[in-house]
Order: sequence, then structure tokens, then C-alpha cells
Amino acid sequence: MKLYLTTAILSFAATSAFAQTTVQSCERTVTFDAPPKAAVSNDINLTEMMLVLGLTDRMVGYTGISGWNKLDETMRAGVAELPELSEQYPSKEVLIGAEADFYFAGWNYGMRVGGEVTPETLAPFGIAVYELTESCIHIGGTGARTAASMDDMYNDLRNLGAVFGVSDRAEALIAGYQADLATYLADLPPLPDAPRVFVYDSGEDAPFTAGRYAMPNALIAAAGGENILDDLDKSWTTVGWEAVVAANPEIIVIVNYGEVTAAQKRDFLVSNPAFANLDAVKNDRFVVLEYVEATPGPRNIEAVKTLAAAFRIN
Repeated sequence: MKLYLTTAILSFAATSAFAQTTVQSCERTVTFDAPPKAAVSNDINLTEMMLVLGLTDRMVGYTGISGWNKLDETMRAGVAELPELSEQYPSKEVLIGAEADFYFAGWNYGMRVGGEVTPETLAPFGIAVYELTESCIHIGGTGARTAASMDDMYNDLRNLGAVFGVSDRAEALIAGYQADLATYLADLPPLPDAPRVFVYDSGEDAPFTAGRYAMPNALIAAAGGENILDDLDKSWTTVGWEAVVAANPEIIVIVNYGEVTAAQKRDFLVSNPAFANLDAVKNDRFVVLEYVEATPGPRNIEAVKTLAAAFRIN
């Protein structure tokens, strides 16, 4: 996969002298006097951000992947030398036991509001926390009042670069991603209208989907579409099927992960008489994104390309 070609051939020797660095993490400002040396990341997409920045030598492990997702060949190679400290969300004891000094996670990406693992509960043990930008909506505040955008992912790469003293590497990655995506989209024919898109994560009684603050909203917009729930002031959330039927999506994006396969999710939608008149079902317009593509991370670039191409197929 092209994603790692650049970083794989670089020698990640010690960086130049590190100046004290302060980054914004949701509603907190976090200051680092030195780069972390024993980092832990949670979830497959956050771990991949660490990998593309070449930070595995600064990590003592990762958490929260095998409980929900499977590592593909690229990810397996990237974390081959690292242990999975917890299959799902780690406990405070797991992070302390690993002698971690940094935890890259998010709200509902390894931390829960009011849970035992938060920036406040880890601080007494010398574990600094950087929070995933997309997840800030779960704790409110001024930093969480705009819809999700591609800049959320770029912001996290940029802040991680600053924290670990590899800002040049981060900026080069961001510039490359932006140029790659701009070139790809410029070569596509224009869309006559933005297609109406529904994101189907899971659930049969009520669908778990993406509102305006979830990353698929940004991916759909970047590809030229419109999330039918763009006006829903939520991130990943559950809605009623009535809202989906009323909006009549032209395209359904299925998020592939967990025990129920993308094919099974599609079969459920196609076989249910309640959805028979949806344009997406009638015209068999389904797009599958892997979890690691639909959540903030480097594979968002390929996700936008996949969606943009699918939006232009009649």
C-alpha cells in the first residue's frame, strides 16, 4: 500500500533539539517539555496515525483494535514489534502497568465521559493525553461546534508531529495527502447535483449512523455528496429508520467491521420491504468503507476517492 512507502524508507534517527511545545487538545492546552518515549495509542485509526509519522520506536503498545477490528497486512507489519495491551478500551491499570507516558485516544475512542480513563485520571501518573479532534464534540465546548472536516485529521497529524518533535515529517505528509486528493478530484467529471448519502454503521431495530460531527460527514462532503443527516447535531449516533426513509438516500455507505459483515448489512437493507423504495436500494448503489477508512486517519484520503468515484457511477 502506498500509504507507508514514504515513511518506510526513511531513517528515523533522533530529531533535533526539542523546544517546549504546547498543543490544543479539545478544550485543554497541553504542554510538553520533551517528546514522549512510551506512548500508547487506542483504536486502529489512531494507531495508524502514529505509524505514518514513524513513531513506533516511541511506543510501548496499542489498545482497542482486536476487540472490534482485524489488522490488515499493512497494519500487522506496522505494529509487529508492539504488544496489544488491551483488546478493547484499556483500564487505568493497563496504561500504568505499561509505564506509558502518553496516551493518544479520543472520547468513545478509548475514553468515556465520566470513565476511569480520562486526561484527569491519568495525569497523577505522569501520563499525558492527546484527544482525537473529531471526538471533542462528546465533551462540548467551543472547540466542538463545527462540522467534521478533513482538517480534523490534518490537525491531529500536525499536533502529534509537534508533540513528538517530527513537525517537518507531519507537514510533508499533510501536504502530500492534500495534493494527492486535489489532483484526483480535479480529474473527475463534475457532479450535476450532490447525491444524498446515508451512512450505515450497524443496527437493525435502529441504525447507528454518522451525524454532522462524525468523520463520514466530512468524507462525503469532500467527495461531492451530502450526508442526509448533515443537520443532525450529533457525531456517531442512533436515529430512527423513519428519518432515513423520509430522506430517501441515493447512495448508502456501509461501514465494514465487527461480527456482521458488510455483505450481511447490505442483505438486511435489500431484503427489508420497508426500504424497497429507497433510491439507493432500487438502483443498488452501495459503497463499502472499512472502519479504518471511515474514522479519522490517513486512509481518509482513499475513502474520499472511493466515494467520489462511486458518486459518479449512474
